[in-house]
Formats: sequence, structure tokens, C-alpha cells
Amino acid sequence: MPELAASSQRPTPTLIPYPTGWAHLADELRALDLRLRLLLLRNQHNEQDEPAGLMEQLRGLVLTDRAISRLLEHSDNDDEDALGNGRSQCRTLIQARDDLDKQIRARIAFTQEQSGFLALPLLSRLFNLTSFEEQCVLVCLAPELDRKYEQLYAYAQDDVTRKKPSVALVLDLLCATMPEKLAARAVFDPQAPLVKYRLLQMIDNPTDAPTPLLSRFLKLDDRVVSFLLGHRQLDARLEPFTSLVYPHEETTQGAISPELREKMGAFLLVHFDARRAENRNVVFHLDGPYGAGKRALAEWASRELGLPLIAADIERMKDAQSSFEEIAWLLAREAALQPAVLCLENLDYLLGEPEKHRAQLKALLEASRTFSRVTFLIGTKPWQPTGLLRGELFIALELPRTGASIEEQIWESQTEGRDDFAEDVDWGVLSSKFRFSPGQVRDALTAAANLARWRSPGNPRITMEDLHAACRAQATPKLDQLARRIIPKYTWRDIILPDDQIEQLNEMCRQARHRHIVYGEWGFERKLSRGKGLNALFSGPPGTGKTMAAEVIANELQLDLFQIDLSQVVSKYIGETEKNLFRIFEEAQSSNAILFFDEADALFGKRSEVKDAHDRYANIEIGYLLQKMEEYEGIAILATNVRQNLDEAFVRRMQFIVEFPFPDEEHRRRIWQVIFPHETPIGDDVDFAALARDVRLAGGNIKNIALSAAFLAASDGKVIQVSHLLRAAQREFQKVGRSWNGGLIASVAPVY
Repeated sequence: MPELAASSQRPTPTLIPYPTGWAHLADELRALDLRLRLLLLRNQHNEQDEPAGLMEQLRGLVLTDRAISRLLEHSDNDDEDALGNGRSQCRTLIQARDDLDKQIRARIAFTQEQSGFLALPLLSRLFNLTSFEEQCVLVCLAPELDRKYEQLYAYAQDDVTRKKPSVALVLDLLCATMPEKLAARAVFDPQAPLVKYRLLQMIDNPTDAPTPLLSRFLKLDDRVVSFLLGHRQLDARLEPFTSLVYPHEETTQGAISPELREKMGAFLLVHFDARRAENRNVVFHLDGPYGAGKRALAEWASRELGLPLIAADIERMKDAQSSFEEIAWLLAREAALQPAVLCLENLDYLLGEPEKHRAQLKALLEASRTFSRVTFLIGTKPWQPTGLLRGELFIALELPRTGASIEEQIWESQTEGRDDFAEDVDWGVLSSKFRFSPGQVRDALTAAANLARWRSPGNPRITMEDLHAACRAQATPKLDQLARRIIPKYTWRDIILPDDQIEQLNEMCRQARHRHIVYGEWGFERKLSRGKGLNALFSGPPGTGKTMAAEVIANELQLDLFQIDLSQVVSKYIGETEKNLFRIFEEAQSSNAILFFDEADALFGKRSEVKDAHDRYANIEIGYLLQKMEEYEGIAILATNVRQNLDEAFVRRMQFIVEFPFPDEEHRRRIWQVIFPHETPIGDDVDFAALARDVRLAGGNIKNIALSAAFLAASDGKVIQVSHLLRAAQREFQKVGRSWNGGLIASVAPVY
């Protein structure tokens, strides 16, 4: 090791603020270099008189008798006592170090007076670090900035493999005596800020035996390194389930009622007044149905505070590589580093089994109270954290679903200043069908613009059809796992029903289109706590058009249609049926889809006839279904074959009850006329009136006959003749367990 000499003293420069954070770190590294010089000077003195040659080459790999004697002779490491004849050089280095430290502290204070930003002092203030802990951070930061420190640390630790600073090296650099070192060990305790707040990682040696504290390596957390270098990106460990949002006024203003904005604004203004003695961190729990504006309120509050929003999905946190508790701390710490408002969504994932997830709930609250000035916990269920609060301010707010007028304002606020919409666009109709948050509206508008550009590159005006397609794509990601999606094909031309039933179906469509007028502009929403959706009962024999009618409505309203087979939802295990129904309605609330419950007879019965416990529990299931239908603000349709099994209370809760009668002869004739596509070749001998008279089956059976006859004709003459229809009809009668000899039309062609 060549002799190290202290640089000559320079006159104290005129005090000026640090122009950048790096200028400050450069000075701190100069001070660290002086500390290293002191340490290496002491080591250099201890190594004098050591034999050169082979022992120099084996430095750090062997211990000599002289080295062991030296270890036994020196139980304390006072700089000057250890140096002996090098005391003068030591004093020079100490004086230079102290002068530079004093100059750094003065420039930091002056920079902060000038409102300058310095990352290391801010980190110390955020996590209440002492000056000693701050220097520990700096020692660990140095090799992240300059690889020369890896070599210096290896030399100082007498081992070429120890390139990271150990606890022992930090104590040697920053402490002068053994009592100081013993006292300083406390900063590496698991409950001390450096370790508790995940600023430093303590790494054991790669051996099977436990490593003493002094031998453990120290590594500065990567996110802390990037913070000290002035970077603002999120911690990479959080990115899979977290986003950093910078709210804009147009994305939050219209999504919240003026009364709620005023109340939240007044609270934030008073609570975060710098003159207040009490300034505790606050946790808001927002519960309410999907579309109530919970996320919008969190974004609005963060914008009022002049901060971005860190939004994380609690359910997706379970898939992270680190433990849930570790991720909770990293999230809250990120809120302090940015700084930002913390918003944790999908709290219901933990509240479903609160005792099972008590440790996770405790970790969320503890991390939030430690780091985050404002935290929003978002779910759909009310919650009070009994036994988990420790000083933070906890405010639970229930948010009702936003009104129709506010939902229309959300759409209009996103489109101000744009003129690329067709004349048929009606924001009220869209807001009635799709209960979107501001972010979903923004995404839907972007997708609709892309569709318009693809459809008409020369004149990409966004039409209502583009908007419907974009909204449906936004709305139905999860419901596919719980129900069967039906792509609507049928239109009003395809469905044959009596005039009154057709008019009822039209009334359903009109009510769905104009809910924003009745509930919003005309104020009916204030009169109703629930039942603002559209519930309908379709009853009638099989094959009379109940499913087709649901498809026609979905096609007319341009909404997705999901069919749920209630015979598959009902479970013999107590409570499972309700869980299945809850999941369906929960996903449908965000999907804005039409729910078509088929085979409802699996659940219905005369609720007054209770003969045993199973009957009582069946009544509970029916009651739960009624409750969820009343809460659902979309369209829910129940289909049953036996209307008489429904009691008065059930019927009273339906806005529409549509009877699908068995078709009479005239309606059967019209069904035959529309069942065949216009491209289908039909023989001259086919008489739809005769078919209607003699084939007394419902529309579903007629469809089966037409399709079967088409296949018979495709392999025999390529034209549908009466003979093909008769053969197909006989097969259909056999399927339903009825005999048929062809009636009067049997004389037209032979029966096979």
C-alpha cells in the first residue's frame, strides 16, 4: 500500500448553495475518502515490519504470528494511539475531514433555505435518520456510484472477495473507540430505521453457519439508490400490480358530487395546515358499489394536495415474489419517497376472511401509518379495523353509486374540445348502459377512435357503433369465467310473438336507453335506494323464444349478453349458492352486461311450502337472488318454464313479466317464413301454411326441423323439399316423445 498523504488545506470557499444533488454527493464522497485514508493509514502502520514477498501475495488469505499478536495487543482502535509515529498525519486528516464536514453541513442548510432539493438530507428527514445512520447510507452508496470503492473496501477489509462494506468496516470508518462501536451497533437492529424501513439489506456470508453481525455485508436498497440519484420511477418490485397516476382535473372533476368534493377539500385544507400542532397521517376507507367514484375521489384528493397517486391492487399483491407484508412496507415507503397519496384497491380480497388475513391487514395499516400521509383503502364492504389502529386517523366513508347526471358529465368532460364525433352520439345513452369510471371512459374513447380510424381512414368520425364496441371490450374481462357469453344474432325481424309481448320487449329497451333522463334529469334517483336496474321475468314453455328475446334486446341495446344456467349455480352445500351468485353479480356490475338466468326452475318453488330444513334454506337462496337483482343496476332476466311456482312477493319485484305463449297456427306460419335465410333454396312444393297447421311445435323445435331439413337437402338434390321437412319433423317429434303421422301434408310427399 503506497503512503497516503493528506491534501493541503484549502481556504474555506464562499458559502453557496449546492446547484444539484450530485454536487452534494460528490462532497460527501470526498469526506468518505478522508475517512478511508484514516482507516488505511492505521492499517498501514499495523502492517509495517511485515515480511514482503510471498506473504504480500497471500495478503488476506493467511494469518501470521505477528498479525495474531497485534490483534491481541490492541483491544481498542483509537486513531492516534494506534498510529504512534503517524499521529501528526492522522491529525491533519482528521482536521481536513472535520472542516469538510462542517462545510457540507453549512452548504446543506443554505441550500435548504433557498428551497433547493437534496436527496440525502430528505431521505434522513423522511425516515428520521441520525447523522451516523446517514453516513452508513453514504458508505453503502459509494460502490453504487464508483467501482473504486469496491477495491478500497476489499483492501480495508484485508480480503479481495469482500467488495461490499461489512458492519465492521462501517464501524471502523465512523467510530473512533470501542465504546462508540458498541453503542453504534444499535443502528443495525431489525427495529432501527435502516433495517426496519428496508433502506439497507443485511447479507450473510455464503456459509451454512450463522454469520456474526460484524461480518455481515451491507447493501443499499436499489430503490433508495435511485432516489438518491434523483430518479422518480416506481420500485421495480411493485410494477406488476402498481401504477403511478398524475390526475388531471378533467378526469376527476365530473366523477364526484360537488358536496363530496367540498367536504373532502375542507378536510384536507384543515388537516394538512402546517400551523396545526396535530398533523397525523390519515387513512380513508371508501366502500360502495362499483362505479361509485371511490378511485375518482382518491385521485381528486391527490390532485388537491398537489401529489401523484400510487394505485395498487391488493388481490394481485399475493402473486408478488416477496411476502405480502414486505410488499405492504415497500408500497407505503414508495408513497414517502415520491411523495404520493397511496391508494390500495380490492380490499375485499382481505375482508372476505378478516381473521385469516388479520396479519396482512395489520401490515397495511402499520406501513400506512408509518410512511403515507394519506392512504385510501377501497372496497365494496363496510369495515372498521377493530384492534388494529395505533394513532393514525381512520375515516370510513360509504359512497353511493354516482347519479345518472354525474355519469353523463363524466363522458362529456372527457370529450370537451373534440369534434371527431358523429351526430348520432348520445352521451346520456352511453352513460345509462355503461357505468364507467373516468379512466375507463378515457380508454373507451381511445379504443373507439382507433376503430373509427380503421373503418374509415379518410374520415375517422367516431360513431355510436364504435363507442358501443369499445365499451363492450372494456367491460367484460372476468364474467366469461362465470357465465356463457352469447353473441347476439337475432333482430326484431327474427322473433315472432303476439303484439303485446313485442311491445313489452320494446318498452324494456326504451327504459334502458332513457334511464339517464328519468333517474338523472327528472330526479327519480333521489327517491330510490335500490331497484334502479331493470329486472324481467320471461315465462313460457320450452322453445317459445325466451333466449331469442334476450338476444334481440342485447342486439338492440348493443350490450353483451351472458347466460347463467341456475341449475349449475345451485349447490347442495350450504352457502355455496350465495357465493356463486355474489361472484356473478359482482363481476356483472363492472361488466355492464345483460344477465340471462336460464333454468330458473332449479331455484324456484312455492316459498310458503316449508316442509323441512332444505325448504327453508331454498327460501334463503331465493331471497338472496332477489336481493342481488334489486341491487344490480343493469338488466337481469330470469327465464322459467313454470310461472305458477312463483309467489306474489317475487312477482312484485319484477318490472317486466313477459309471457311467451305456445305459438298458434298463424304465429307458427310466420316462424316458418322467417326461419330460413334468404339464400336458402326452397322447393315450390313447400307450403308454410300447411306446415304451420300440421307441425304443432314451438319455435325452438321448428328451428331444429328447418336446420335438419337443410342438411338432408344438402346431401340430396340441393333444394329443400317437403319430403326433407317431413323427415326432419318426424325426428323432432320422436325427440320430444310424441307420435306424428304427417297430418294433411303427408299426402304431398311420402313419409320415410
